[in-house]
Amino acid sequence: MKTTPFFILMTCMLGLASIAEAQKFAYIDSDYVLLHMPEYSDAQKELNQMAIDWQVEVETKLQSVERMELSYRAERILLTAEMRAKREGEITTKRQEARALQREKFGVEGELFQRRQELIQPVQDLVFEELKDIASGSGYMVIFDKSNQSNMLYSNPKYDISDRLIKALGYVPGETMEGEEEDEKEAGKSILDKAKDVMDKGRESASGAMRGGANGLRPGGNTVNSRSKD
Repeated sequence: MKTTPFFILMTCMLGLASIAEAQKFAYIDSDYVLLHMPEYSDAQKELNQMAIDWQVEVETKLQSVERMELSYRAERILLTAEMRAKREGEITTKRQEARALQREKFGVEGELFQRRQELIQPVQDLVFEELKDIASGSGYMVIFDKSNQSNMLYSNPKYDISDRLIKALGYVPGETMEGEEEDEKEAGKSILDKAKDVMDKGRESASGAMRGGANGLRPGGNTVNSRSKD
C-alpha cells in the first residue's frame, strides 16, 4: 500500500498530539500573583518612595543649575573674560554633579536597581519555590508566565494555575493588597511627575508655615488659630 502525503501528515500530527499530552504544561500570571503578597506591596511602596525622593534631589540640583545659568546670561555682558570662564566652570561642575547623582541613583547598576534586587528577589524566590513544589507534585514539564511582558499570544484559562499558586502561598485569590487599585490619574503619573508633586507640596507647606508665622507676629494676631489653620 502506497503511503500518501496526507497519511504521513496525519501520523505526524497524532504523534505530536500524544507528545503534548504526555508533557503536561501550565501557566501563571506573575503580576496577578504578586498583587496578593503584602511583602511585594511593601517593597514596591518603599522603592517608589526612594525613587521619588532621589528624583526630587536630582531635580533640585538641575533647577539650581538653571538658575545659575539664567543669572550668568543676564550678567555676562558685564563680566570680564576671567569672570565668565569662572562662572561657566561653576555651572558645568554643578551640572555634572547633578548628572552623576542621577546615574548613581537610577543607573543600570545604581542604588535603585540594587535596592530592588534586595527587596524583590526574596519575594520572587518564595514564589518560585512554591511553584517548583506544584510542578513536581502535578508532573508539569513547563510552567509559562503570562505577565505584561510575556510573548504569549493566546492562553487557555483551563491551564491557568495562578489561583492555585496563590492558595499555596497562603492567600485568597482575588483579595489583592489594599492600595494597589490607584486612582487612574495617579497610576498614569511618571516618577518625575510624582517627584514634582512632592516638590510642590513641600513649597506649599513652607509657604503656609511662613504665612502662619507672620500672622502670629502681627499685633493682635491669634497665634493659636493660625496654627490650627495650618
